[in-house]
Formats: sequence, C-alpha cells, structure tokens
Amino acid sequence: MAPKAFVPIKKRSRVPGVMITQYVEQLPMGQSTPDFTRKPMAATVQEGKKAFFKAMVNGEPAPTVTWGRNKGEVDDPEKYKTRYDERAQEHILEIFGVTPDQADTYKCFATNEHGQAVCTANLKVMEVGFKKKAPAANGQAPQDFRSMLKKTVVVTRKKQLPPKKEGEIDPKLWELLISAPKRDYEKICLDFGVTDFRWLLKRLNQMKKERADEQAKVVEKLENVKQIEVTPNGRAEFSVDMNLWDPNSAINLYKDGTMVPYGDDENAKHSLKKTGTKYVFSIKDPQPEDAGFYQLDVEEANVLSTDFQVPAVEFIAKIKDAEVVESEDAIFQCVLSTPLNRITWAKQDLSLEHGDKYEITVSEDKLIHKLIVKDCEMADKGAYYAIAGITSSRASLTVEADPNGRKGRKSTQTGDQDDLTKLALEQQAKLQKEKDDLDAARRQQAEKDAADAAAKAALGDGGDGRDGSGDRSGDGFRDKTDGEEGDGDGKNKNLLTEGDDENKKDDADDKKKKRSRTGPLVPDTVTDRGVQFVSGLSDMVANIGERAELSCKLSNETSEGRWYKNGKLLTNEDGVTIIKDGACHRLVIDCCKKDDAAVYRFEAEGRKSEATLNIQDPPRIDAEALGKFTKPVIVKAGENAEWKLPFSGGAPMNIHWYKDDDELLPALNVKIETSDTEGKLRLNKCQRKDSGEVKIKIKNEFGTIEAISKLIVLDKPTPPQGPVDIMESAVTSVEFKWKPPKDSGGCPVTNYIVERQQVGRNKWSNLSEIPGSNPSYKDSDVDPGRRYCYRIRAKNAEGVSDYLMTEDIAAGVLRYPGTPTAPKVVSAFKDCINLAWSPPCDTGGTKIVGYNMEKNKKGTNYWSLVNQGGPITDTKYAVKDVFEGAAYEFRVSAINLSGAGDPSIPCDTVIARDPMKPPGKVTDLKLTSSNYTTISLAWTKPKEIKGVEDEAQGYYVEIRPIESLEWTRCNTIPITLTSYTVLGLKAMATYWVRVTATNYGGDGEPQGFDNYIIAMPPPVRPKFKDRNMKTFVVVRSGNTVRLNINFEASPLPEISWLKDGFPVSKHVTITNSDKGSQLLIPTSERSDTGIYTITVKNIVGQESFNVEIRVTDDPKPPGPVELDQNIPGTVTLFWTPSPDERRDDRLHYMVSKRDSFKRTWRTVADNLFNNKFTVVNILPGREYYFRVFAKNDMGPSPPTESPVFEIKKEKGNFKVNLPETRSLDFQSPPSFIVPLKRRTAPQGYECYMTCAVKGDPAPRVTWYCNNISLNTNTNYHITNVCGVCSMLILKVAPRDNGEYKVVIENKLGTAESSTMLNVRAMTRRKSKKPQTEDTSILLESSAPQCRRGTSSSVSPTWLFIMVVFTVGASVMGWFCVQQQHSLDQLSDSFNTMQQRITELQQVMEMTDAQTDTDTDLRVEEKISALEEAQKQAQEMAEASLATSEKLKNSDVYLKHLDLRDEMDTRLAEIKQVYLSITTLQAMFKNQSEEFEAVKESLVAGLSSSSTLVENVAGLTDAVAAACSRVDEQVASVEALNAQSEGQASELKELKESIHLHSAALHTSNQDMATIKELVEAQQAMRVQALKEMLTSVQMTLNEQFFTSQTLHSSIKAHLQTFHTQLANVPSWTMKQQSNEEARELISTTALNASEVEEKPEDIEKKPVQQDTEDEAEEEAKEEEVMQEEQPLEQEVEGNVTEEQEEREITGEEEEITPQSQEDEEITGQSEEREVAEETAGGHVLDEPLEDDISEEAVESWETVEEETAEFNNEIFMDENKEEE
Repeated sequence: MAPKAFVPIKKRSRVPGVMITQYVEQLPMGQSTPDFTRKPMAATVQEGKKAFFKAMVNGEPAPTVTWGRNKGEVDDPEKYKTRYDERAQEHILEIFGVTPDQADTYKCFATNEHGQAVCTANLKVMEVGFKKKAPAANGQAPQDFRSMLKKTVVVTRKKQLPPKKEGEIDPKLWELLISAPKRDYEKICLDFGVTDFRWLLKRLNQMKKERADEQAKVVEKLENVKQIEVTPNGRAEFSVDMNLWDPNSAINLYKDGTMVPYGDDENAKHSLKKTGTKYVFSIKDPQPEDAGFYQLDVEEANVLSTDFQVPAVEFIAKIKDAEVVESEDAIFQCVLSTPLNRITWAKQDLSLEHGDKYEITVSEDKLIHKLIVKDCEMADKGAYYAIAGITSSRASLTVEADPNGRKGRKSTQTGDQDDLTKLALEQQAKLQKEKDDLDAARRQQAEKDAADAAAKAALGDGGDGRDGSGDRSGDGFRDKTDGEEGDGDGKNKNLLTEGDDENKKDDADDKKKKRSRTGPLVPDTVTDRGVQFVSGLSDMVANIGERAELSCKLSNETSEGRWYKNGKLLTNEDGVTIIKDGACHRLVIDCCKKDDAAVYRFEAEGRKSEATLNIQDPPRIDAEALGKFTKPVIVKAGENAEWKLPFSGGAPMNIHWYKDDDELLPALNVKIETSDTEGKLRLNKCQRKDSGEVKIKIKNEFGTIEAISKLIVLDKPTPPQGPVDIMESAVTSVEFKWKPPKDSGGCPVTNYIVERQQVGRNKWSNLSEIPGSNPSYKDSDVDPGRRYCYRIRAKNAEGVSDYLMTEDIAAGVLRYPGTPTAPKVVSAFKDCINLAWSPPCDTGGTKIVGYNMEKNKKGTNYWSLVNQGGPITDTKYAVKDVFEGAAYEFRVSAINLSGAGDPSIPCDTVIARDPMKPPGKVTDLKLTSSNYTTISLAWTKPKEIKGVEDEAQGYYVEIRPIESLEWTRCNTIPITLTSYTVLGLKAMATYWVRVTATNYGGDGEPQGFDNYIIAMPPPVRPKFKDRNMKTFVVVRSGNTVRLNINFEASPLPEISWLKDGFPVSKHVTITNSDKGSQLLIPTSERSDTGIYTITVKNIVGQESFNVEIRVTDDPKPPGPVELDQNIPGTVTLFWTPSPDERRDDRLHYMVSKRDSFKRTWRTVADNLFNNKFTVVNILPGREYYFRVFAKNDMGPSPPTESPVFEIKKEKGNFKVNLPETRSLDFQSPPSFIVPLKRRTAPQGYECYMTCAVKGDPAPRVTWYCNNISLNTNTNYHITNVCGVCSMLILKVAPRDNGEYKVVIENKLGTAESSTMLNVRAMTRRKSKKPQTEDTSILLESSAPQCRRGTSSSVSPTWLFIMVVFTVGASVMGWFCVQQQHSLDQLSDSFNTMQQRITELQQVMEMTDAQTDTDTDLRVEEKISALEEAQKQAQEMAEASLATSEKLKNSDVYLKHLDLRDEMDTRLAEIKQVYLSITTLQAMFKNQSEEFEAVKESLVAGLSSSSTLVENVAGLTDAVAAACSRVDEQVASVEALNAQSEGQASELKELKESIHLHSAALHTSNQDMATIKELVEAQQAMRVQALKEMLTSVQMTLNEQFFTSQTLHSSIKAHLQTFHTQLANVPSWTMKQQSNEEARELISTTALNASEVEEKPEDIEKKPVQQDTEDEAEEEAKEEEVMQEEQPLEQEVEGNVTEEQEEREITGEEEEITPQSQEDEEITGQSEEREVAEETAGGHVLDEPLEDDISEEAVESWETVEEETAEFNNEIFMDENKEEE
C-alpha cells in the first residue's frame, strides 16, 4: 500500500496576523493544532537598549516555540536569548544591546505534531546618532572624526582606475563586485551588460582574497556592505559594518578619484553617521551632478565601492493607495518615462527585496514596475515608496480585518492594468517617434554633409565598419557589445537628451578642428546620424539539439543587413535561417550543434551589434528508458534489487545514487557501476526496511538531471498494534478490537488469526480467522465469572506476523456505565419541557441500551422516575408531567447489560412556563468613569412592551478590541444592576463596548456607543507634582546619580531625557512609570556634568524641567605661592592655578593669614576666580604666613603655604616728657560687698547661703552657727570662689535653727556678717473627718474667694464651693509672703549695688588723682633713666632678652582659663539653686495632690447626708475665721504693694545716679585713652633709638662675653638684696634708694671687672633661678591685684546690667566695663614700668622688651575684655532664670 501524500492545509487563526498550517487531514479527538493566544507586538527601541518579544501559545500537545528573522539568524547567544516564563506562561525573545542592523521582521513559530502556527512582528531601532565623545563599541576608544575632517579639507586625488579596454571587463565592475555581497552580483553585472558572470567568479575570488589581505591591515572585521541607494527621506545612503584596528585611522571618501570632504552634521552635503560599528555615509538632497563612482578607504585600503547613477526619469503613472482585506495580496504599479532595469521599493526606512513576502517584477519594455505584497497582515499597513533615480512616488496600504474569515488569497491592485499598459505603450511609441525623428534628421544631415564624411571618419566618427560610426552611437544608442547602453542590456537612458548633448559636443569639436568653416553645415534644429539599433543582439545560451534565435531591431524598416559568424558572412545555405520582418532581423538555428557556438554579428549601414552564442550539452535521458526506470522495483525480503539507466551528454559526468535523500556509497550490499553512457545500482539481500525512494543524479558542467524510482521489499507484516479495546464484556460474550499492523509487509493484510487461553491453563485454542478489513472479534463462547487471554496475528501473502497478546479479560462481570452529561434544557413550556444530553464516556464494557430520567420539584428532596414505560433509547426527551409555574430539576442515568449506572449532575432549574419575549435595548448608555485598566458604565432598564418585548431580568456587557472581530462577554452570569465596571483592560487600548439585556426568552438587541472608547483616564496636561524639586545637584565623581521626577499626566505621556540638548548616553539608565521617571547613572564621571532636561508630552500638552548635575571631585591644591610687596603695608600673593581649574568652571580660591603674634588662621579672601590677591594691613615687625586653598562644590583642597613674609620695623628717636608717676597701694581691710540675708527654709529641703567679700590681701573666711565654727563640719558644704562665699545645707532640720555668721580677716582688719535661719515645719493631714484644727489648715490652701453669711442649712454644693475658696485664700496668702521675701532680697541687692558703685567711684577718683600727679614725674624720670641706661645697655642686653622670652611664654592665658573655671563653678552653684527652686515646685505639686485627696475625701463625706449635717456648724465657723484671715492678708498685700512702689521710685533714682556715674566714667575713659596714645608714641621712639644703639654695640658684646656673665651674676645678687629692701620700704622711698644703690652697683662692678678678667676660669654659668623667682613674684603680685579688681567689676557690671535690662538702659553698661578695664590696664602698665625701673637700678631699661610687653598686654587685655563681657552676659542670663 503506497503511503499517503502530505497535503498541508492552510487555515486562519482567530488572532489576526497568525497563519496556521495543519499537517493532518483530521485531528484526533482532544487534539488541536498550535495557535497564538497573544502574538508578539511590534516594538520600537532606542539603540543600545534591550528589546522584548512576548508570545502566548496553546495547542494539544503543547507546541514548541522557535524564533527567526528575515535577514539573518537568532542563534547568537550574545545577542539573542529565548526563555519561557512559567508564571506568566509567555515565550520571550530578548535582544540585548539593539543595533540598527537588527531592525527587521521577526517570526515566531509554534509547532507540534499536528501543524504549525506562525506570526511576525517588526522591530524598529531609533538611532541615537554619531557622537564624537561617545565610547566606541567593543571596548574601542572613541574615534576623533574632527581630526579626520582636518585631513579631508585639502582636496586630493586617488589613483584612477585603468580605463576600459575594448573587449575587456570594465574595472568599475570588478571594484563593485569585490565590495558587493553575492546576492547583488546579478544586478551589478546586468547594469554592465554581463548576463553570464559565472566565468568571472574564479578571478573575482582571487581579487577578493587580495583585497581582504589589504583590508586586514587596518580593519579587524568587515561585513554587511550595502550599495548606495536613495531612501524615502530624500538621502542617498550606503553603509558598512567594520571594526578598526586603530580607531584613529583616517577614513577617506572619494568620488571619481577625488576626495570628498564630509562631516558628522546630518545637514551637511556629505555626512558620516557612526552607530556602534556601523558607518553610514549619506548625500543630502542628491542631484544629477552627485552621480559618480564612490569609494571608501581606510588609510590606503579600499573597503567599499559603489556606483551612484542618476538617470533622467520621471513617473508617467505614480503608485496609488491600496486597501485590502487580511490575507489578500496588494499590488503597486508605476510607469516610468524611460526604461529602467530596476527601481527601489521601500517601506518607511526599509528597502524591500524580492522574496516570499514581496514580489518585484518589471515589464518587458522596462517601463512598468510592479510590487506585490503577499498575504497582507495588519503589520503590513503603512507607506510604500517607489524610487527611480532621485525621484520617488508614495502610496499608503490599508489592511482591514476580514469579517468573514475567508481562506485563500486574492489580489487587489491599484489602477487598471489596461490603463497602465496603454500608458506604457504610448510612452514607448513616443520614444520610438522621437528616435525616428532624430534618425530622419541625421539622414538629412548625412546627405548635406557627404563631402565631409571622410574628414569626420578621420576625426574618429568613421572607421572600418566595426568601430567607426559605432563609436559615435555608443553614447546614445551603443549596443550591448560595447558594454554600456541599449535595450539589449536593459539600461537605456534618456535618448533625446543625451543624444542631443553628444551631437552638440561633436559639432563643437568639428568647429574647433575646422576653423575654415564660417557657418553651420546643417540646420540648427536637427542632425542626421543614420540608422540606429533600437535593440541590439543579446548573448544567449542554447542546448545541443534545441532551437536558437538571435534578433535585433533597427530604427529603419528599409535598411538591409548582413549576419556574420566569427567574422564570416552567413547565408541560408550555411544551415541557418535569416529572416527580415520589417525593422526586425532574426537569425534562426533549428538544431544547435557544438560547431554553432560562436560570436555572431549583425551589420547594417555601418552599424554593428554582436552577441555570443554558447552551446551547452547537459545530461539527457531517453524518455523510454526513463519510463522503465521510474517503475517501482518489487522484491521479496532477502532478494537483490537492480536499476540501470542509460544517458547521454557532454563529458565528464558525475553520477550519484540516493536512497531517501541519503547518498549511497559502495559497500557490501551496495554495488555501483558507472560508464560514460550508463549507470547501474544493485542492492543485495534487501530487507523490509530498505523500502523507499531511489534517486539517480547525473551532473556535468552544463546542468543536472534526476530520475526517481521506488523500491518495495515484500515481507510478513508486523504484529497488530495495541492497545486492545474491550467493546463489550457481557455475561455470555466478550467483544474487543485492535489496530492494524504498523507495517503490512508491502502487501495487504488478508486475515487475522485469533487464539484464546483461559487464565490458569496452558492450552491455546484457535478460535477463528477473520478478514483483515475488520480488526475486531466477538467471543460468544465464554463462561460467566472466568477470565480469558487472547492472541492476535496478522497474515498476508508473505506469511504470518508475531502475535499481539491482550490482558486478562473477565467474562460475566457486572460493569455499570458512567454518568452522562447533565441534561440541557432545549425548550420549556407550561405543559412540556424538552431536554437533551450526551452519552457517558465509560459504557461499562457493553452497549448502552437506554436511559432513565428523574425529576425533582424545587423545594423537595424526592426524585421520581419520569419514563415509567421503559428506558429512553434516545438522548433527548420531552417531559409532559409538569405543572405550570413549578420549578424542576432533571437528571439522567445510563443503562447497559449490567444495569443502570449513577445519575448525572442535575440540570439548571427550569420553570414550566411559556417562553418569554426577549427584552429591548437598554437606554441612556453612558460612560461614567475610566482609567488605564477599567471603564465604568451605566444605563437605564429597557421598557416592557406587552407581546413584543418582555421585562429584562439581567444584562450582559461585551467588549471588542478595535483590531478584533469577536465580542467578549465580561460577565458570564447576567447582572441585575444597571451599572458595571469592566476590569483588566490594556492601557491606551481602544474598545467597542455594548450592553445586552436578557431574560428567559433570550437576549435582546445590544446597545453600544457610536464611537470606540479608549482605556485611559480623563485627559490631564503633564505637570510636575513635587514643588521642591532640586534644580542643582552636586555629586562626587564615581558616586551614583539618581534623579526621581514625579509627574501627573493622562494619557500616558512620552518621556524623553536630554543632556545639553542631545540624547543621554548609553550608560545612563532611564526608568519610566505612569507616575514618574528616574534617571540613574551608576558610576558618574566628570563628563556627565551638564543640564538634563526631562520632557513629558502627551496629546494634551507637554512640560519640561531642567536639572543641572555637577559631577566633580575634591579639588587639587594650587601651585607654589609667590609674595611681592609693591606698596608698603601690603603684600601681593601670586600662585599657580590648580590643575582642576580647566575642568571645573566653579573652582575658586580662598586665602587665609596667620601672623607671629596671633597664632590662629583667619580667612582674608574667598571666592577668588583669579590667581593673585593683595593683603593689606601688614604691620612691620611681624612674621606673616599665608595659605591658598582651591575650593569647589565639594569643599576646599589641601592648602598651599607661602614662604614667611616679614617687614623689618624701623625705629627712630622719639622723646616724650612724661610727668612723674607714683605707685598705687591696693591693700585694703576686709569688707562685705554682699552681706548674708535672712533665710526661711522648709524642713527636709536644702538651704543655700551666700555673700561676697573683698580685701587685699585676700581675707580668711570662717562660718559660724550659734558661735560654733562650721569650717570643719562635714554636714555643711562651704566654698569660696573669687570672693563669693557660699554654704549649702543639703537637708534642713530643726537643729539648724539659729544665727549664722561669717567672719573675714586679714592683716589689715576683721569684718563679720550674720543672719537668722528659720526652719519651717511641714504640716500633714491625716484625719478623714474634718475637725476644727484640720479645717483651718485646709482653708489656708484653698482658693482666694469665699462668701460670707453662710446659713446653717447650707447645701452640699455650696459647702464644696466654700472649701475650695478657703484653700485658695490660703495659697494666696502664702504666695504674698513669698513675694514680700523676694522684694526684700531685691532691695538688699540694690543697696549692695549702690555701695559697690560708691566704692568704684572712690577708686576711680584716687586713680585719677594719682595719674594727674604722677604722670609728669614718671615721664621725666623715665627719660633721664633712658639717657643714663645707654652706657649700661651692653651688660643688660642678654638679661633683657632672657626676660623677654620668659614674658612671651607667660601663663596669662592659663590664668584666664583658671578664672573661667572659677566662673563655671559659680555657674554650677547657680544651677544648684535652680534645682532647689525645682524642688520647691515639686513640693507645691505634692500639696496640690494632697488637696485633690482632700477634695475626694470631701466628696466622699458629702455622700453621707448624716455626716454632712453634723459638720455644717463647724465648717461655718471655720469659714468665718478664714474670711477674717483673708482680710488681714489682703491688707498686708496692699501694704506690700505700697512698699514696692516706694522701692520702684528708689530704683529710678538709682538709675539716674548710675547714668551720671557712667558719663563720668566715659570722660575718664577718653582721658586715659589719650594718655595711652602718648605713652605708646614715647615707647616707639625709645625703641627706635635703642635699636640703633644695640646695632653699634653688637661687636663689643661678642668681645666681652665672659665679662657680661660675671656682671650678670653680680647684678643678680645685688637685685636680690634690692628686692628684699623693696618689700619693706614704701615704693617712692624705694625708688630713690634703688637709684643710689644702682649707681653704687655700677661703680663697684666697674672696679671688679679687672678682677673678673684675671680669673676667667673661676667664672661659671650660674642658674638664674633666683632671678626668675623674683620676677615671678612680681608678676604674681600684679596678677593678684588684677584678679582682686575683676570680681568687683564683674559683680558690679552684672548687677548694673540686670537693672538696666529691666529699665532698657543696656548701652550704659557697655561704657562702664571698658573704662574699668582701661583703668586696670594703665595701673598695670605703671606698675610694670616701676618694676622695670627698680630692676635696672633706675637707669637701665630694655626698650624692645618694653615694646613687646606693651603689645602683648594690649592683645591679652582685649581678649580678657571680650571673654569677661561674655561671662557677664552668661551670669546675667542665669540670674534672670534664677529670679524667674
């Protein structure tokens, strides 16, 4: 039996654009062909991003999904990845790093054993464009095309191609073929008139190999070369993909050998756009002058050659728009004005090629060009272009869905074919007429110009008949042999234009060469050029024995011509037939032979045309022998099969034998014999598996021929196929069936042999042989309850097969059938209900003999049998035993030979009533809301029309996507509400929506919208939601940049990001959502700096936002710093710019300064954008250090330090006559500044006592309690800080009552201050029942309001009010006592303040008097001392320098820190007082809680009416007493108020007196400032004089070094004696004595100098410890005086500030503090000068030392002033808090 032929069945899918091919004629039960549930969607992706295609398929068995594309493969794992998402059940194709060459049509195939489904999806790639700074692909460095452009500015020439020689191939053809892919060989050769290019391939391959070796030097990889063509956007483009070894290699473009400059600007005439490895060169707005031969070179290697031709052609008939239905063919046609071999067809930006999808054809006259789009899909719609030269025509294709789902294909063309043909014929006739007119003009010219024919021939227009006039016709009508133009090669240019141009050129040449001519030889309008070839001869190929015909056509029908074969004239006697039919001339060879292969030429009137006839001898097979060979060869198994086939043809012959497409080679069982005329094949010992197709293939150089036969090997069949299906297993019979054998053995199965065995026995009995046409058997001879096994064999003419054994089959076993399907209600009436159902799948092994039906009335549990008369034999039944209006359920059970099976599932409830009429249409259907995934609908219920439209009982909502033809119900169960929300829509998808009303009578007519609905919310113009978005972001280089922009827009907007107006780079990741967009740069670089613009655009509008991102890093420090002084007192800094200045336009500089006195750095300039700065206020004598920082948005750089800068201080002679000064004695007896105050403290709380004392020397403080010393008692915490004496009792007890006294004493006297401490006991309430005593206590803490005259019959509410009033009055009284106590303390502080101010005035008066009397005396003494000290400067220089160093390293700042520590201690004590106040507040809170407890107890007492009556009388008395007590307290409060007013007036007077004292102090301050200036001027002059003297004696100091040491020791001993006397004698007397002693000391030192010189070895360096201790004692005494003055001043200033803050006289305090500080400064300076005089014996003083001391004292004093003011402010704030 021959196998059935494979006939694929095409069918359409429900999904548009999917084509299904079914492999089998009938699908098995439960199986299906593959199909797409969701097909891949077209995608548009930006270059460099990832593209996705997703598809969902179905089918049984599950199909396998594969992917493909039109122009390439998708098997590269680096570019493509396929996977299956089990969760979403999607097959996904991922394309990584999309490049423009991956823009293509992609296919998805779903395949299983029953068929295949295929669909397509287009991928478009948006090219980012060429960027000079973008990194090249594959890790290459970016290519600097700007440098290339510089190289292309100068026009150079490339080595020209050799000119074309007669009879040789044009060199341009070789260049084009080397660069072009193989698929373009035929088109390129056809343009050059070469029809058979196979003989060129050998040389071409060699040339390509040589060119590849040249390219390998500069190009790593070269592929995808695309020849130049005009695109729909009006640009001529050619491209190539290449990887360069050197990214900086020069890329040059040449046109006809001349270099063409180009750029990367698309608006330039010639431009280059590089995307990855793809280079696209384009010519903007191409014109005819742009035509030429273009070559692209990398360095010296050519990588691409292309020929750009611009024919003069126009569209006579343009392509027109087409509308087709899916699966139909669309045809576009156009008619050209000039014949062209081919034109370019394009769709959008993709050129179309001839293939399975597109069919491109050209008419014979090359005027009509046609494009057929096969099997149109929705993706094929769009714009199509026909491009001829630089002219284009555009039309659109519209594809509509097929509503009828028709199969097959139908063509739809644009325009009438007859009209187009007519236009083409008219155009051809027009061209022919123009040619004829031109020929007539040429003949006329030839007649008039006969005399000049010889001259023209000499000039190249004539010749020997072969290339005489043929040369001139070569430009206009050159035939095929010349290799350029003519109909024969299909490349015919505009004849009139080019012909006339050439004639004019010839005439111009004639005029130039024949200057004797004075006028035109022919009329100006026409020129006769003789007969021309309309179509020349064409090369052709013919087989031996076939007919060959060569033909050409002349422009003149009367012209005669001759035929030549290899130069020999041909006639009809040479075995050929020469035919002339008007202007057509033909040469016919009826039976070609090998000798007929030659070059044939036709000549007519000097014109010629040649063609080559090639004779081939392909393999041939005789028809009779072929008929015998094709008959099947039938042999039995084990026999031999043999084939032989004679053939003929040109040698050598290659013969190959194939069996089932596998080539047979000689082997043990394969014998092959071959000769020149016959081939033999012999297969030995054939087996059944050897059956199949046998094919012979005979091949030589001219062709190939095949012959097919078939081998059939006969053998016994294979066993029958299982499984064995049991059709019936009854009590007395068993019936079963099986499948025929898979292989029948080559001949049909005649019988089946069936054998049986009873289980448990070994005997097999032969039952029967049944015909082979019915593979089933029924065994009726069985015993019930036994089990049997059967064997089945197949039998044919060759033998019996092996057996198929069944499983054990039980006979007589009861097997009941399965359940049928649930009954379905076909129709229902008031007296009849019609039902139908389907048989069960499991019949129980026997036939179904009938069915039982049962019914159940709704509301009962009883099922009754309907078919009382017997089983129902059909699968439908009409139930008539029903009651009108009752509801029923029905179920069915199947019956076989074993009995009835289980009943089925009940059907839906059905009511016995007549059918209803379907309802009408719903009304007022409207859209209430929508978003991207849902739409909400509402409607009105349709009206009921009796007898026409019944009432609606539910509604169905249906939707249909606009691209689909099928409606989908959103709800499977009817809804009763008149509103519905459709879920699960696709965003921005368009849908048709309708609503259908339904009832029991059926569905009504649907009601839909007039327009489709878009799944989107109401339109919203894009706007940004975050009002605080950053517009400037600074990021450190290398960190991540993340910008989140939130917006609101509807519909979904298009989001684009730009950096400085250009698309962002590939390393920038953009993530978009419906509510925002994120820009992410994982690792930022400085090149990422710029302005990033996000544009959000939809159909409503657009919005943009700019963010400037600054990517920077820590700046590098500037270069070395140079110093220059141009102007005294200033210095100019110059420094080298930081290396980051060029890269960061926000980089600036900061300059800081430090001098040798103030060792802190301070900023003198910032935000400098230049590299120099001038620093002012440079003082002489100080060393200055400068630092320069570079700063940017990240912060400052490390500093660059300058060299040390110093201006020498020049000193001059300056004398000032200062008055004599006298020293001040600050010793005073002890006294109290602030005395002790009376204290009353609650028992158990802390008590804090304090007072302030003064005295010089510091007095000793002793505390007493009841005349008992407390200094050694550990229960009391006693401190003395800066004269502030305090004592803290942590927990006051009754034993602490008594008198407390403070006694202070020093050597000048004693003082004491005492106060009383009263300890107040705390009273607690314990009794719940109010008594008379407890009530009085309670009333003291009650509210300050009460009402008198309470009656005996008071109500509980009134009693409660009275109690609250009494408690408030008590609290008010306590508060008044506390206020009086506060006022007393305030008054005491005012008195103390007054006393301090008085003392301060006295001190100031004494200071002024002493200053007035002593200033003159001291100045004169100073001057005289300076004059006398000049002689002794040499001996005292070293001692002065040592003393200066010690003073510079003095501990003034450390002492100041100690003072700050003492102040902090005082502040801690104040905080302790604040804690005491907090404790007092807590005590009040506890009292409030106790009051609340009393209140609760009162409420509890009020609940008992009996207790209330008993206590009313007592409460009334208590209230009366409380009221009298309140009156007394009110009177005391009024007295306190009066006293407060008096104190306020006293404070006012005190304010006025403070104001007067402040004015006086201000005047004194000014005087002291004047004196200070005079002293400083004097000191400056003295220092200048001393500098000059020190310079003069420097040499003498070196010579008398040892003498100075001896003198220094002696002076130090005398100074020690002097200091001892100084401590016991008044200062003035001491001065005089010290002067005399100093003089004696100097004289004694002079006398002893010689003795010291005689014994230098006895002189040793002695320590100066005693001198240092003496100086330290002097400094300590000065510091002690200053410290004694500072606490007084600080306390006075604090108190004054406190009162002035309350009365807004803050400014006066600022005048008091500087004045007092300056007084101390003058006093300190005067004492320093006295000590210096005393040290020098009244004559010797170091002026530089004094200058340094003065400057440092001023600076330290200024610092102390600032810190003292800050400390006073802190004390003031703390005291305010304490008072509050």
